[in-house]
Amino acid sequence: MVFRKLPGVSASGMGLRLSQKFVFLLFLSGLVTLCFGALFFLPDSVRLKRIFLSKTETPPVTVGSGSENDAREHLKRPKDQEHPRGMTSAKGETSTKLKSLSRKPVVSREATEERLAGGKALEDLSLSRSRAESVSERATVVDHHGADTDTFSYAKFKRCLLKPPLGRDYGKPSDPNTNERREKVKEMMKFAWDNYKLYAWGKNELRPLTRNGHLGNMFGGLKGASIIDSLDTLYIMGLMDEYNDAKEWVQTSLDLNSNGEASLFEVNIRYVGGLLSAYYLTGEEVFKSKVLELGEKLLPAFNTPTGIPRGVINLGSSGTSWSWGWASAGSSILAEFGTLHLEFVHLSELSANPIYTEKVMNIRKLLNKIEKPHGLYPNFLSPVSGNWVQHHVSIGGLGDSFYEYLIKSFLMSDKTDGDAKKMYYSALEAIEANLVQKSPGGLTYMAEWRGGILDHKMGHLACFSGGMIGIGADDGVPEKRQHYLDLAAEITHTCHESYTRSATKLGPEAFRFDGGGEATATRLSDRYYILRPEVIESYMYMWRLTHDPKYREWGWEAVEALEQHCRVEAGFSGIRDVYTTTASHDNMQQSFFLSETLKYLYLLFSDDDLLPLEDWVFNTEAHPLPIIRKSCLQDEATQDKTVAE
Repeated sequence: MVFRKLPGVSASGMGLRLSQKFVFLLFLSGLVTLCFGALFFLPDSVRLKRIFLSKTETPPVTVGSGSENDAREHLKRPKDQEHPRGMTSAKGETSTKLKSLSRKPVVSREATEERLAGGKALEDLSLSRSRAESVSERATVVDHHGADTDTFSYAKFKRCLLKPPLGRDYGKPSDPNTNERREKVKEMMKFAWDNYKLYAWGKNELRPLTRNGHLGNMFGGLKGASIIDSLDTLYIMGLMDEYNDAKEWVQTSLDLNSNGEASLFEVNIRYVGGLLSAYYLTGEEVFKSKVLELGEKLLPAFNTPTGIPRGVINLGSSGTSWSWGWASAGSSILAEFGTLHLEFVHLSELSANPIYTEKVMNIRKLLNKIEKPHGLYPNFLSPVSGNWVQHHVSIGGLGDSFYEYLIKSFLMSDKTDGDAKKMYYSALEAIEANLVQKSPGGLTYMAEWRGGILDHKMGHLACFSGGMIGIGADDGVPEKRQHYLDLAAEITHTCHESYTRSATKLGPEAFRFDGGGEATATRLSDRYYILRPEVIESYMYMWRLTHDPKYREWGWEAVEALEQHCRVEAGFSGIRDVYTTTASHDNMQQSFFLSETLKYLYLLFSDDDLLPLEDWVFNTEAHPLPIIRKSCLQDEATQDKTVAE
């Protein structure tokens, strides 16, 4: 006891004289002050500090390592809707009037590029560096853990790009006809955006028939999905008034303190991907601070015995997570836990916190360890045992973007991620051996595999694979590079056939190669089109890789079909049956239509120097993320240190 150590004080501590009481109280108050002050010098991870310090100093998060019809097309399905078919009722929410926001000074794209040392300033490196210093200084921030850290230098990042992100003239093609088509796509984007802003501002998506907004249940209470998804599209199209409105909404209205149940996959590809892309293109700190705040909220999903994240997470303080009710035996989905790598690596880059990269590398480590049937990756994996739950393999829904992120992880690492490269080409070899088929009519397609039995069906979602195989062709073994490019062209041709064989010239959700039909939907439930981008995505990549003019012609066919069958008075809507010209609209302007479909069309009709593939990879929501050139960044850091000395 402290009392026992004070001279003249009884064991009970009673009977103290006034002077003794004063000395004791003075000693006690000093001791308390010393102990409490010491808390500020403890590491951030100490529990006592987390208890006593204000919530404004948020500590780092440290974490540990239904039916087939419902499940089959869950991923990248009609997002924010409960049912995977994408057929929504006309009954919606009450009309939302345009919010009156206090306007901040509008910044033009030219001014932004000039300020960030982009565009032609890269031709004069000294000018570029001087103009970038202000951004570099702003990049040295007090991070959200309360530590003074130079987490990321935007100026260094810009200097490591090989080409200006927006090209010499914002990607404007020299051919007048091509430019006219590009301007048409830009008009479609403005039309879709203006109606969203008028009738659904702040909601996740627009219902164009009923002219109101839709929130849905996929984002855990997060709002403005169409705004986040549109930021980079508006910016690269030069729609700067619209971009500034979107940026202002992020600054004033994007509330990440929700307490709902969110899809880890959807929040990551749209919100995390969209904010990352907006930051890298513009250097605006608001996007960086928001994405780092959101990234921390996703980490508790990895709190499983294996470190494989569950599909649903509560974004609130509880951070609880669980698997989808329809997922077989409480499993996690391949295309969900396999579509985190690009975004999480960039979260580590921006935050200087390796935990994000560690989480996704742990996923890869487990996948490399477990046995794969015939070299294939089934769609369902237990996050508890780390074993496959079903032997259902698909390059479409439930599996698609896992394979996409393997090759893109390799490319995004500046081709240094040898593990990703090995996994991708091994998977592609197994896919070719087991899934790639040739129809009697000569069409190449990707079948699905169910425990050794082929299902001769190809989903619209699987049509991204033409572009994926194309961008990976040049890094395969030399004797197979032309083969991969040919395979990419054949698959893209098949997907184009699924469009041309419909009355609307738009493709169905899934098409089959049995029962005498080829590249057509034989089931009523597969006939819908919900403004999906995958076929156009492959057109864009194949154009960049080959410059074959047919890909631009095919893209223009899609533009004309969208205008004729999906454009309504207040936006764009999916249709329920591509085989009839009597349109039955589903009353949903999907967020990914703004992020992916229109962006890929715009890039298809632009010069290749707009978001050049030498510097950028696109996440599965078409948000461009920069290639990470570690050697360049280290050289820049060394050079800056030398100059400082």
